[in-house]
Amino acid sequence: MAAPAALEAMAAAAALRRAAGAGTQTRGIVTHTGPPRPRGPLPRTPWTTRGPPPEVLSRRAERRPVREQVELDAVTYVGRQHRVPGLARPRFPAWQRGWHDPWHSPGPRYEDMALRKERGCFVCHQRVRMLEGVRQAQWLTKTKLVQGLPPSVLSIVNDPAHQLQDQDEAVHRAIAHARLWETTEVSPSREKYCPVLFEDLIHLCRLMTMKYPSLAKRMLARNYRIAAVWERESFLLQVRGLNGILMNSVAPIPPVASKEEILATEEHVLETFYPISPTIDLQEVNVYRELNDTGFRDGYPYPHPHTLYFLESASVRPDRFRPEQLRAKMLMFAFGNALAKARVLYGDDPKVLEQPIVVQSVGTDGQLFQFMVFQLNTTDLVSSDGIKNLVWIDSDQNLYEKAQCVPEVKKRVVTKPAGIYGFQPETFKKFLALYLHGAV
Repeated sequence: MAAPAALEAMAAAAALRRAAGAGTQTRGIVTHTGPPRPRGPLPRTPWTTRGPPPEVLSRRAERRPVREQVELDAVTYVGRQHRVPGLARPRFPAWQRGWHDPWHSPGPRYEDMALRKERGCFVCHQRVRMLEGVRQAQWLTKTKLVQGLPPSVLSIVNDPAHQLQDQDEAVHRAIAHARLWETTEVSPSREKYCPVLFEDLIHLCRLMTMKYPSLAKRMLARNYRIAAVWERESFLLQVRGLNGILMNSVAPIPPVASKEEILATEEHVLETFYPISPTIDLQEVNVYRELNDTGFRDGYPYPHPHTLYFLESASVRPDRFRPEQLRAKMLMFAFGNALAKARVLYGDDPKVLEQPIVVQSVGTDGQLFQFMVFQLNTTDLVSSDGIKNLVWIDSDQNLYEKAQCVPEVKKRVVTKPAGIYGFQPETFKKFLALYLHGAV
C-alpha cells in the first residue's frame, strides 16, 4: 500500500515543478510573472521623449461613425388613466382659461415689462447688510460723521428739569416687566421682550406730555413704505420698502448744526474703501420706477418725520444685524426719509436746502442701544465736492448688563437672585432726550 502512495506523491511533485517553470502558484492560483519590470527610468526612445508619431495619433483620434438614432414615440399610460410602472408620464398642452386671471398668470417677461430700464439701479432695503457699515453709508449719502450727540440733545440730557419723577425706578420696573414679568416662561425670547421693552419706554416718554403739551401732536406709524431715489457719481441709488417704526410730528425738528458748521463741511473729504465697490451688498435691479414717496398721503396731519425706531428682535443671532450694520441701516433710512421729505418741499432739483431737515434714529436689540441724529443739508449728491450732510452717532449704549431670569444656587444657597443687574440710567436719559428734542 505504501508504493502507490509514494508514486502519487512523486507525480504531484513533478506537476508542481512543471508549473514552476511556467509561473508561480499563490493560494492555488497560477500567476505568470514574465520579465521583471524596470525600476529605473524608461529608456530614451523617440516614443518616450517626443511621444508617438502624428500618424499614430491621427489613427487613435479618429471617431467611429455614430449611427443615426431614430426617435421613437414614448409609450405612456394616458389610456390607462392611472400610473403604470415602466410607462412614460404623459405630457398635456397648457390649459387656456379663456380669460385673464391675475392670480394664475405667469406674467410678462422681464424684457417686456414697461418699467424695465437698461441702466441698473442699486436698492437698499431693510434686509441689506452693508459690508463696510457706516463708512459705506457715509459715502452713499455724502455725509460727514460726528461722534457723540449734538449739543442741543446733550443739553436736554444734562438738565434735571427734563426728567421724570422717580425716573430710574420707573425704568428699572419697565426692564423687569419686559424681561421677568411679561411671560410665564423661564426665560423669554428676544422676540417677546424687545417689543415689550420698547413700548414700556415709549409709555414713560409719553408721561412728559403733561409738562410739554406739544408732545401730544405726534403719531407712531408702522408698516409704512418709503421710496427715495438719488444719483451718486455714476450710480443710481434707491432706498425703498418697509423699515422701522416712524414717529411723525406736526412741526419739524429745528436744524441742529449752525450755518458756519454747514459751510465748514465743504473741506471734509469723504473716506473711500477702494478696491471694494461702494455699492457692494446692495441689490441691483433693472425693473424699477424712479419714485420719491414719504409713505403718507397729502394732507396727513403729522407730515414731518421725527424719530425712526429699529428693533432687532430676532432670537437667532445670525438673523440679527451686527451693531455696525444696524447703524448703517439707521443712517440709510434716516437719509431716505429726509430726502423724500425734501423732494416734497423743495422739488427734485439738486440744491443746498434753505432749511435743513433733521431726522433722528434709535436702534436696539432689547439691551444695547444706538442713537443717531441726521441732518440733510443738500440734495446735490452726484459729486463729492461741496456741502455735505451731517450725522451724529452715539453707539453701543447698554441699558443694563444682564437680566438674571433664574437665580444661581450653589450648595442649596442662592448666590445670585433673579433680577436686573448693571442698570445704566444714562442710556434712558438719551432715549428721552431724543423724544423731547424739538418740543423743549
